[in-house]
Amino acid sequence: MSRGRLFYEAPAPTRTEYQRDRDRIVHSTAFRRLVYKTQVFLNHEGDLFRTRLTHSLEVAQLGRSIARSLRINEDLVEAISLAHDLGHTPFGHAGQDALHGCMAEYGGFEHNLQSLRVVDQLEERYPQFDGLNLTFETREGVLKHCSKLHAQQLEDKEPGGVAARFLRREQPSLEAQLCNLADEIAYNAHDIDDGVRSGLITLAQLRDVPLFDHYRAGAEAEHSELGQPSLHRRLLYEAIRRMLSAQVYDVIDATRKALADCKPAHVEAVRRECPPLVMFSDAMRERSQTLKRFLFQNLYRHPQVMETTGHAQEIVRDLFAAYTTSPQEMKAAFAEQASLDDGPLRARAVADFIAGMTDRFAAREHQRLTGRRLLN
Repeated sequence: MSRGRLFYEAPAPTRTEYQRDRDRIVHSTAFRRLVYKTQVFLNHEGDLFRTRLTHSLEVAQLGRSIARSLRINEDLVEAISLAHDLGHTPFGHAGQDALHGCMAEYGGFEHNLQSLRVVDQLEERYPQFDGLNLTFETREGVLKHCSKLHAQQLEDKEPGGVAARFLRREQPSLEAQLCNLADEIAYNAHDIDDGVRSGLITLAQLRDVPLFDHYRAGAEAEHSELGQPSLHRRLLYEAIRRMLSAQVYDVIDATRKALADCKPAHVEAVRRECPPLVMFSDAMRERSQTLKRFLFQNLYRHPQVMETTGHAQEIVRDLFAAYTTSPQEMKAAFAEQASLDDGPLRARAVADFIAGMTDRFAAREHQRLTGRRLLN
């Protein structure tokens, strides 16, 4: 029941349209690069911290589990989940913020919009078209957020397309809504894990977070030996496991109730006639927001994280300045695009090149162009 692709292709004999999307995403260059792109900790800081790739896999796993219980399309959920971060810059949100600043004169930089650019234009795999030629529904889910300015620009190029909902104030599909929530559930859980593993936050601090501490206390009550310092890693895992399960069941129950109340008769009713339907209960939403505030204050703004953030942003700004001045330093395809003018087209080509970099390639390029090594 897909709305189809920008360029017509005959159906695959053995796969659904959304399975086909998933397979194209998994085989894309941008997807492989995610393994060397920052989630919170820079790639060089440890082998066991999450990257954009492992995060995307965790989102897909959570999304499929919930989708199966809600009887919505698992393959579409998986495709959106695996593609949702393809446009992220090196160095995570630090790199994104720096690139947004560099592009302020040219419309800024939005990683969701960049993910759509990756799947629509920047991947070069097929002789008939640029991009991956994904279905409307997968592309709709990839474009999670979009400014009104960029939505109008996309609408002008593709009337009634994936950006129309931002102008009409409509909702995306249930599958896209689910991926948004699975993204939040995944990063809250794995950022606790990575934060404790790094030593930047402690189990003692997490006692002030009701969502986590409730399940930590339950795990200790049931397995008293987990209170021993030597078993704190198992305690952490068990608390996170219970917390994840509770959030999954909460989403399933709250969403079933919302669907029963709204009674959408078809997919377009979900988009046009209903409020958001995939959701937490009010109580779980509040506990999740409290956890997010804790992580923001104690992990994302930790002095050690902020130190590497500063270096990462300097790398991105320096690269943007160097390539804008000397576009021939970029790979040939981007240099050719940048040669078309010295204004918006050049800036966008430079942004596309930088956004596609892994952490370590960006650091190496910075050292090559400036002679300075900012990250070990």
